[in-house]
Amino acid sequence: MILITGAGRGIGAAIARRAAAQLDEPVCINYHRSAAAAEELARDISKRGGQALALQADVSDEEQTVKMFDSAVERLGPLTGLVNNAGVTGGLSRVMDVDLAQVDAAYRAVLRSVVLCTREGLRRMAVSRDGRGGSIVNISSTGARTGGGGEWVHYAALKAAVNAHTWGTAQEAAADGVRVNAVAPGLIQTDLHVDNGVPERPERLRASVPLGRIGTPDEVAQAAVFLLSPAASYMTGSVMEVGGGR
Repeated sequence: MILITGAGRGIGAAIARRAAAQLDEPVCINYHRSAAAAEELARDISKRGGQALALQADVSDEEQTVKMFDSAVERLGPLTGLVNNAGVTGGLSRVMDVDLAQVDAAYRAVLRSVVLCTREGLRRMAVSRDGRGGSIVNISSTGARTGGGGEWVHYAALKAAVNAHTWGTAQEAAADGVRVNAVAPGLIQTDLHVDNGVPERPERLRASVPLGRIGTPDEVAQAAVFLLSPAASYMTGSVMEVGGGR
């Protein structure tokens, strides 16, 4: 079973669809508030011959997260894959104007959730704990490299921390049969821009992308599913950028 956090829409939903179609594994679609979208996605996957379950949980909350992992394993079988996709940006802001309440919310959604879900995933996948091994994929951002200046340095810094957590956990988890990698999307057409009140942002930044276009959630999903798959069996501690060269 593969569990994808924040999978009700956008990149997470694209990963759930592609994982169900390509990896011959049940998928658990975690969502926080997008109940209708998550349930519809689960039904669509089932109609196409896959097995899917939508489960609500705030993955920055320990009690809710542990309960979700337990329920997913009970209903879908042993955990073999985890995609840490949930997150919010904390809004657009220059450093001198940043709202610490929004930064705290972004920290919980972006970094605390990765630490918590990775812990719970490893406890269920590690061969030393009678797991089957598996793969963890963290969704990072090219902002971790570029810094996000003028827009969201706080968010970029959190994604850089996700990369560091990826590298360190990969070293720890290898002996337990668990690979840990990350995918770093660049400018992708998702609701993130609308949620931040800048729906025009992708078009405004299109010219800065060497490939000359905006990416799609499915292009990110292809990279994530590759890292989940046996085709990436000799990859751990990698951060794969899907950013069109930007």
